[in-house]
Amino acid sequence: MAVDPGKVDGRLAPQQFAGLTYDRFREMAQDAQLSASEKIGYPDEFRDGYEPAILADFVAKLPALSRPGATVLDIGCGCGELTRMLIAHCRALQQRLLLVDSAEMLQQLPDDGGALRIAGRFPEQVIEPLRAQVGAGADVIICYGVLHVAFQDANPFRLLDEAMALLAPGGALLLGDIANASKLRRFLASDAGRAFHKAYMRTEQEPELPAFAAAGDRIDDAVMLGLVQRARNAGFDAYVLPQPAVLPLSNRREDLLIARP
Repeated sequence: MAVDPGKVDGRLAPQQFAGLTYDRFREMAQDAQLSASEKIGYPDEFRDGYEPAILADFVAKLPALSRPGATVLDIGCGCGELTRMLIAHCRALQQRLLLVDSAEMLQQLPDDGGALRIAGRFPEQVIEPLRAQVGAGADVIICYGVLHVAFQDANPFRLLDEAMALLAPGGALLLGDIANASKLRRFLASDAGRAFHKAYMRTEQEPELPAFAAAGDRIDDAVMLGLVQRARNAGFDAYVLPQPAVLPLSNRREDLLIARP
């Protein structure tokens, strides 16, 4: 099930991980006081022990991730346990794995030769070397927990366009773990959501629900469906998918799956 709200103090965690940008992640990667999960923007309680379930969700949604010899690209890979598990998974299947993130973040990963690392901000700083490396295209592209950061810090539509252009025929792109303000609002309006809010925020007050309106600088249903339409207009299949209930943020996040026919 989703993470136990009583394990994280919701009065503190949102402040610690608010307003994250590419440059802020570069700073966090070098902060020796932070755990590997905290360096990628998650409280430990939101990641520790959940990585096998997240990787299993990748495999379920991206069949080529089970195919020996596939080319796999992880954009914004971070330095947490999930990335280490992905490296081991790809090595076991003799897949070619490319990892993209800042040099500061990539330096936190073990230097075991298990993947090709390309340092820089996607797409501005790395698109040309990536095009050269993927050749006919990647079979799998993973971009997990990144889109809502790019929405505030960059151009999410360019990220989508450039990532889709790197797909091989039959390849699939998973834009995963997207914080959707509309989904969160629906959850907080439910009995389960109100109970979660009270435990998470250490309060007996009911959650304050924003009026139905544009979400400003946050991704909402309109953005999610707009990205689906943009992908489809470009000739790709695209779908909004739920996260399995076993994932820690499944009650307020969801995924976009985009496939090149």
